[in-house]
Amino acid sequence: MSNVPVIVLREDTERTRGRDAQRNNIMAAIVIAEAVKSALGPKGMDKMLVDGFGDITVSNDGATILKEMDVAHPAAKMVIEVSKTVDDEVGDGTTTAAVLTGDLLKQAETLLDQKIHPTTIISGYRKATEKALEVIDNVAEKVDPASKGYKKILRDVAKTSMSSKFVSNYRDELAKTVVDAVLAINKDLPENEELNVENIPRQKQVGMSVDRTELVKGLVLDKEIVHASMPKKVTSAKIALLECALEVSKTEFDAKISISDPTSMQSFLDEEERMLKSMVEKIVESGANVVIAQKGIDDVVQHYLAKNNILAVRRIKKSDVERVHKTTGASIVSKIQNLTADDLGKAKTVEQRTVADDKMLFIEGTPKSSVVTLLVRGGTDHIVDEVDRALNDALHVVKDVVVHPYVTYGGGALASEISHQLREYASKLEGREQYAVNAFADAVESLPTTLAENAGLDPIDVMVGLRKAHSDGQVTYGLNIDKGKPDDMKRARVTEAALVNRQVVMSAAEAAQMILKIDDVISVKGGPDMGGGPGGPGGDFGGDDE
Repeated sequence: MSNVPVIVLREDTERTRGRDAQRNNIMAAIVIAEAVKSALGPKGMDKMLVDGFGDITVSNDGATILKEMDVAHPAAKMVIEVSKTVDDEVGDGTTTAAVLTGDLLKQAETLLDQKIHPTTIISGYRKATEKALEVIDNVAEKVDPASKGYKKILRDVAKTSMSSKFVSNYRDELAKTVVDAVLAINKDLPENEELNVENIPRQKQVGMSVDRTELVKGLVLDKEIVHASMPKKVTSAKIALLECALEVSKTEFDAKISISDPTSMQSFLDEEERMLKSMVEKIVESGANVVIAQKGIDDVVQHYLAKNNILAVRRIKKSDVERVHKTTGASIVSKIQNLTADDLGKAKTVEQRTVADDKMLFIEGTPKSSVVTLLVRGGTDHIVDEVDRALNDALHVVKDVVVHPYVTYGGGALASEISHQLREYASKLEGREQYAVNAFADAVESLPTTLAENAGLDPIDVMVGLRKAHSDGQVTYGLNIDKGKPDDMKRARVTEAALVNRQVVMSAAEAAQMILKIDDVISVKGGPDMGGGPGGPGGDFGGDDE
């Protein structure tokens, strides 16, 4: 055979193989995990993120932090995808998932240095994942929706979710609001429809304290009435929901009209007004006393609607059009000529109220009584945004328990029990997979260790106490941050959704295994600069770019 080299890849292509590829990928993933590690738990720190436009986001929500990071390394992006998957599936546990992924890879790197093959590590991690999920199912406690303490448990789950957020001081009041909201939309849910907290709209409004966040039984639209002479409140409302504009249609092409006679000009204007008046007449004829339009409303139409004592708002969002349709029963009308009495929706009251300095439209007493809106309050835009994120997470975890009625206990109690049982399981395995299962146990145990470190406690003392408790069969023992020592998390009511913990373990393990399986990275230099992979925690997220 010829010894002439065969060039397959382009000149601007870079290739990293074998151990170097694994090391670069692992270190990139660890950098991302380390970035959010200090945000884990009730004593976790916040991160300030500044985007290219100078907009500032302050948060300790893992999904938000990772979403705002502009990373280039593909392995780092995979960790961010883990967080996004967890957020999409269960709504919380994003920071935990990222941290666990990083620790699984850190433990795997130690095994790789000991010449244990990646395939063996992956096989061991798969067995450990199955065992961990089995432990979660075994220790999870079933919640009875018919029991007296059902709401209390749901509130505890919401409070646990919010305990690590900015709103932790208000979690008692907010937890009650969140649970009431989820149970309200679940009450009239058809059997063939899934519970979806996206059906609980949240209206953010700067002003007042966080504890003034309230649950409104009905819809709230961030719109004001279009004409000062219109009624501010309508009872026994009959609602026309229009997808079309109440304006004279503009042609799609440029046109000019030549008018030589002044009377022709007046005739032209009169015809335009006649067309606009006919729109109002159609609305009046239908019996509507409230008009909600997705598009614009001409000034002339506003005037005649006001004369007929009809309340109107315009330019509402498409998502709000759908909500008004579902909650009031109003048909979405695309042509005003087609509007009839049968298309009208109903509500007991439609009223404009002033919230802080803004005017909002409240639609209450709709046929679908389960409709609710969360009015989110806070002193500044940044605070309102963080409250909104905390409420979003809390709504999701409460929904998770309603859908899958099983709970576990926090403070690292579940992680400690998984770690304890994995070590017992590993001792029964033969071959090098035993090392991988033990490594998985060490990675899971890093979660309560991180909680202790973030709380300023000695992680060694904490872990000694937790290992002793779980060896004695105290499966609900975790780290009580307030007491600074292991305690019964069930008694402390630090309750979590079992579904969240299952998703965290599955997603983190899958991502770690996927990254470990890669031994060859081929990248075009003309693409994003990966800088050969980050050098370790504290390095740049995007290679050489500052």
